[in-house]
Amino acid sequence: MASATILKSSFLPKRSEWAAAARPSIGRQPVAVSFTVRAGSYADELVKTAKTVASPGRGILAMDESNATCGKRLASIGLENTEANRQAYRTLLVSAPGLGQYISGAILFEETLYQSTTEGKKIVDVLVSQKIVPGIKVDKGLVPLAGSNNESWCQGLDGLASRAAAYYQQGARFAKWRTVISIPNGPSALAVKEAAWGLARYAAIAQDNGLVPIVEPEILLDGEHGIDRTFEVSLKVWAEVFYYLAENNVLFEGILLKPSMVTPGAENQEKATPEQVAEYTLKFLHRRIPPAVPGIMFLSGGQSEVEATQNLNAMNQRPNSWHVSFSYARALQNTCLKTWAGRPENVKAAQDVLLVRAKANSLAQLGKYTGEGESAESKEGMYVKNYSY
Repeated sequence: MASATILKSSFLPKRSEWAAAARPSIGRQPVAVSFTVRAGSYADELVKTAKTVASPGRGILAMDESNATCGKRLASIGLENTEANRQAYRTLLVSAPGLGQYISGAILFEETLYQSTTEGKKIVDVLVSQKIVPGIKVDKGLVPLAGSNNESWCQGLDGLASRAAAYYQQGARFAKWRTVISIPNGPSALAVKEAAWGLARYAAIAQDNGLVPIVEPEILLDGEHGIDRTFEVSLKVWAEVFYYLAENNVLFEGILLKPSMVTPGAENQEKATPEQVAEYTLKFLHRRIPPAVPGIMFLSGGQSEVEATQNLNAMNQRPNSWHVSFSYARALQNTCLKTWAGRPENVKAAQDVLLVRAKANSLAQLGKYTGEGESAESKEGMYVKNYSY
């Protein structure tokens, strides 16, 4: 049902064309028939923000790990999970000189949105000075989905409108909501529907409060399945997502997507080449994603830094109808974090590594990445089973 309905509901004409006159009989006044898409008074701003984030040669730095997950990152380099250490690391990231040349948006955790750098400057202001749009993670994490096959759903709709309004006042201009789909666990029809409905409700609420919603149903890498199974699930999930986005009157020109690339399961022995990943992923986009969407900001999902860049580059070396870019967390930060190691004297070296990684993905967004000079560390896989944060 969703697949059939999406063709009617998602590829809608322009708003100026939605009102149509009908003449039922001679002598009667025309009857106006119209559709409604709600983005409130923010519609023009939402479109502008989405296009700014989806600008050529740039992508998103996802630095929205919860404090607990950030603590795990810090523990990997021998640091305690204190606000001071989190502040020092986040300062390193946002203040890297010239970062805005390659990064158009940064997703923040709530603490970071209200935080200052170690020099006392508001992190939001530092990002804006780099021409980077501040974003905010608004979901409240994953919890077990009752009645499903050990699957999960994403909570956080309660109170979202007031929180989104406050985040906008603090300087955020886009939002992120991550839910997950597990292929080994089904996925069940219940889990897919719950994910799609939750994303659609969040997107509508975010737009009503001036935030461009990133729509992210992450299809986890867990499993031994092949690339064809991932492709099949991707089609199913995104058909449901756009069906419910349309049902909730979400303005497609004012959203960004954060899909998983179409790859085999992480435990499958047959690894896909970048060319295969590009072929399957772009085929899924063409079948499910309306061209009105201004930006497709792929997640890395546990791929190595180099692998994520290679796959993005392969997609941009083929014809496609969208701004195909990146929204990476570990695939931008992993080597940077290890280089820093919590030592002040390593800050510049760590920032240099971050810029190298950001530039590589910038080139990949343009289809010009060559892979020259990549370090051994950047080729290390980062897959974690049942990854959540």
